[in-house]
Amino acid sequence: MANLLTSRALPDYFAKPRAVWRGLTRRLAAIMPKGLYTRSLLIVILPMVILQIVITYVFMERHWQLVTHQLSTALVQDIAAIIDIHNSYLQDKNNDTLARIAQERMNINIEFMPKGPLPPPLPKPFFSIVDAALSNEIRRQIARPFWLDTVGRSNLIEIRILLDNSILRVVAYRSAAYASNSYIFLLWMVGTSCVLIVVALAFLRNQIRPILRLVTVAEAFGMGRDAEFKPRGAREVRRAGYAFIEMKRRIERAIDQRTAMLTGVSHDLRTILTRFKLSLALLGEVPDAREMRQDVEEMQRMLEAYLAFARGDSGETTARLDMRQLLEALRNEAERHGANVKIGYTGDPFVMVRPAAFKRCLANLVGNAFAHAENVKIDAQRDQRFLTIHIDDDGPGIPPERREDVFRPFFRLDAARNQDEGGTGLGLAIALDIARSHGGDITLADSPLGGLRATVRVPV
Repeated sequence: MANLLTSRALPDYFAKPRAVWRGLTRRLAAIMPKGLYTRSLLIVILPMVILQIVITYVFMERHWQLVTHQLSTALVQDIAAIIDIHNSYLQDKNNDTLARIAQERMNINIEFMPKGPLPPPLPKPFFSIVDAALSNEIRRQIARPFWLDTVGRSNLIEIRILLDNSILRVVAYRSAAYASNSYIFLLWMVGTSCVLIVVALAFLRNQIRPILRLVTVAEAFGMGRDAEFKPRGAREVRRAGYAFIEMKRRIERAIDQRTAMLTGVSHDLRTILTRFKLSLALLGEVPDAREMRQDVEEMQRMLEAYLAFARGDSGETTARLDMRQLLEALRNEAERHGANVKIGYTGDPFVMVRPAAFKRCLANLVGNAFAHAENVKIDAQRDQRFLTIHIDDDGPGIPPERREDVFRPFFRLDAARNQDEGGTGLGLAIALDIARSHGGDITLADSPLGGLRATVRVPV
């Protein structure tokens, strides 16, 4: 029973630390950079910065403190010796000999001032090892009231010690109690770190450039564009580049084989349909001939739709297309069928797409719109990254829960909008396939006109 309670308590005991750790890692991941180049810089530079901080801390806490402590001890020992000589050698009334020895042998200036109160204590500096070291040594070796100034003059230190009959004033160089040349070490450390960071930046840029080139070529291939690519960079990056080239060749080979097969099937089926038409023409005007002709025409139309969907216009290459002219052509064609179409365009009219395929994509969407609405509006906008086309109508629309279904091949929505009316249900599926082959997408939403809005968004 105790073991059972313990096994149940352990997960609860560790649950909260795990949740805290997960939350911490999520926050850290949210603020961390997402780019490979920036992350690589962090991998190289962050350890270097941490190492420099640790070295600086150890140097300041160990080397500076040790050297400063030793120098301060030696300086205070000299001052203590001067006080002992002053108290023992009474023949030197004016202390001239003692001052000369201190100047020549100890490199410090001394002066015996009349006895009186010491100056008020000066504010202590926020960061001064020498102030703390001298104060501790004076208390330990001399044990008399003192006044210390390590801030007033940058290269000098002034010490006043209260004696029995006078005040000893000592002025010494800061270097006598402080490792004053330590900043050279910091300058060398910071200078070498900057050089290493510059080298790391240049090296990482050369290593990241082939990866970015591979990404660009892969995106261009996904949008149906062909770009020259030669693997470069590190061995692993070159392997990824060669793998991409081989994958690209296999995809192109499969597309070519499928296109060839579809061409053969299309030719054979069209031959049979031509025979049907010829046989019907020889029959003349018999009662059943009209219905049979309609069936043959329906079969031919469905065959063309099936082949277009399966082929996906994959053999077409990208070219520069004037979108203004394309939208004008779509409006003229829709108006010939009795539809009222308005168009609007902003931005650069020229885009790189597969012209025939993209025209078919928009034609399917516009045709689906004016087949179920009286008014259609086409609004296109091109910016630096995307071409966005909104096709609005005032028709019955499509329920939000069915908008994903209408893009499925051979799906018909008889309750509201029956795309490809009387046909195959491939119009929107073909349009979506063309948009995605350009690296874009199609979304459906409510239209400001009251019907449906179809939005085509492709990168340019």
